[in-house]
Amino acid sequence: MRNSNNEYVDIREAVLAALPRSAEVTSVEFEGPEIAIYSKAPKILLDDGDRIKALARKMRKRIVVRSAPEVRRPHDEVAETVRRLVPAEAEITSIDFDDSRGEVIIEAQKPGLVIGRSGATLREITRQTLWRATVMRTPPIESKLIKQIRYIIQSEAARRNKTFRSIGRRIHRPMILNNGWIRLTALGGFREVGRQCMLLQTSETSVLIDCGVNVGTPSRAFPRLDLPEFSIESLDAVIVSHAHLDHSGMVPFLFKYGYKGPVYMTAPTLNLSTLLQLDYLDVAEREGKLRPYRDKDVKEAILHTIPLNYGEVTDIAPDVRLTLHNAGHILGSAIVHLHIGDGQYNLAYTGDFKFGRTRLLEPATFTFPRLETLIIESTYGLPTDKMPPRQEVERKFASIVKRTLEKGGKVLIPVLAVGRAQELMIVIEDLVSKKRMPRVPVYIEGMIAQATAIHTTHPESLSKKIREMIFHQGVNPFLSDIFVQVDSPEQREEIVNGEPCIIMATSGMLAGGPSVEYFKLMATDEKNTLIFVSYQGEGTLGRRIQKGWKEVQMRNREGQTIVIRVNMQVETVEGFSGHSDRKQILNFVKRVSPVPERILTCHGEATKCMNLASTIHKAMNVDTKALMVTESIKLV
Repeated sequence: MRNSNNEYVDIREAVLAALPRSAEVTSVEFEGPEIAIYSKAPKILLDDGDRIKALARKMRKRIVVRSAPEVRRPHDEVAETVRRLVPAEAEITSIDFDDSRGEVIIEAQKPGLVIGRSGATLREITRQTLWRATVMRTPPIESKLIKQIRYIIQSEAARRNKTFRSIGRRIHRPMILNNGWIRLTALGGFREVGRQCMLLQTSETSVLIDCGVNVGTPSRAFPRLDLPEFSIESLDAVIVSHAHLDHSGMVPFLFKYGYKGPVYMTAPTLNLSTLLQLDYLDVAEREGKLRPYRDKDVKEAILHTIPLNYGEVTDIAPDVRLTLHNAGHILGSAIVHLHIGDGQYNLAYTGDFKFGRTRLLEPATFTFPRLETLIIESTYGLPTDKMPPRQEVERKFASIVKRTLEKGGKVLIPVLAVGRAQELMIVIEDLVSKKRMPRVPVYIEGMIAQATAIHTTHPESLSKKIREMIFHQGVNPFLSDIFVQVDSPEQREEIVNGEPCIIMATSGMLAGGPSVEYFKLMATDEKNTLIFVSYQGEGTLGRRIQKGWKEVQMRNREGQTIVIRVNMQVETVEGFSGHSDRKQILNFVKRVSPVPERILTCHGEATKCMNLASTIHKAMNVDTKALMVTESIKLV
């Protein structure tokens, strides 16, 4: 049992000793990974920002200054000051308050104008109102989900802050054992794809990295949280690499069974994972399948999430620091870097990553301060897993679409809602603007619209080229008028019977969703084309059609089995994947710096994990291993 508060006292006393009495500090609080200084005279500390920065560097802690409640200006006065200081061109859409933390939350169409040059406007708001100003971007495409998440966080601000203080005390607790051992246990997603989950343990700490669900394989749907190594009571932190369900889908389950700690991820991942988790519950309910948790557990996960920016070093336990780096896979995807002990050991986990430039995102980061063990995905780990050059991929795609539209047909693209859909939207918009494809309506149906709205809310996480277009040219490709959102299933027949067009609809494997309904309406017309742009799982309707089946059995609206004749053209365009192929994986491993002592493979079929591990060992002469689910390895 931990019964000493000496370290808490030491931290607080060190902070107080470093600050002038004139600052009138009323309290020093642990708020998650941050140390918050509450002051009756915060201007003194804000005007001497170097003092706080020096203290943060010396203590190696994140420190934030907040005003004591009794000195803050009234809400209406603050709102008036904000609107006076911020230029009208920023287009403020709302001003809200978090009284528990003394924060004024400003939502605007152009947050950069609220921030001002080098943060000058935000600092001036804080000086004049004594409220700490934070800014959020108003989604350019209206998003009910983002509104819902922001409402949950703001309406539960007091409870959330109380939770963060409890989390902070656990993070900054005194260390008792610190005898140096580190162990990793594979709970899911090793020598398999799906239910990605691993447990990192030290003598002081227990951290879960990813907690996913395998929606396609009921017998291996959930991580092995039943192993004796895992204890929800001793869990210090959960880290989510990215939003896809095979990495984030079981996080709310932890809260259902009593977890009260923090979840770390990027802000885009919070929005996207919430979208996918709620959809997972909806689909399970419609199909009469087990719902492993409820909507209230998703809400609880939101309230316990601490969003981090790339490159932000954060204490998550007494002996573990976390930094997230761009993984290039989907919006907000991160390579997880853990600094364990006082430089004793460093581990990086790629999650799903792309070591190549795409239209949507920058390539994955490959340099780290220190590195002993690298855990790497193996989705495309065999020598035969090769993707064609990107220019060739786009040329082929444009040719198929153009040929179909010119003969009066329509193009159906079954697509993954998160990542692949947005990549295709950017490609199509560019091809149309350069007149390499006819300008026709591109109908969007399914979760794509909500996922795209989230992408427009986080342009800072997109590729440099798209950021340049949005911030400096005033052009947002996602807002092009060629994209038409389908709001009702009743519109489908009208679209299919109308003029030539492109239809992007979920699901990507024709395993359900609107893409299946469009397929039923379009399959018999030989002028139409179906383009597969993502992997088609074995046993899915998509895989059968891809293999060349000319007749498939399906159910109509009345539930009767009917035979659909496949006369439409069927094409597959590989190369839009957000994963690295074999060549990119090996390039990453060769370039990663510093060179790790050990490399573990995961997230791939057994043959791919083992083949990749063997190849890396022979090429680099480093220790490699393809762990199996339930297997543990002693890192130190």
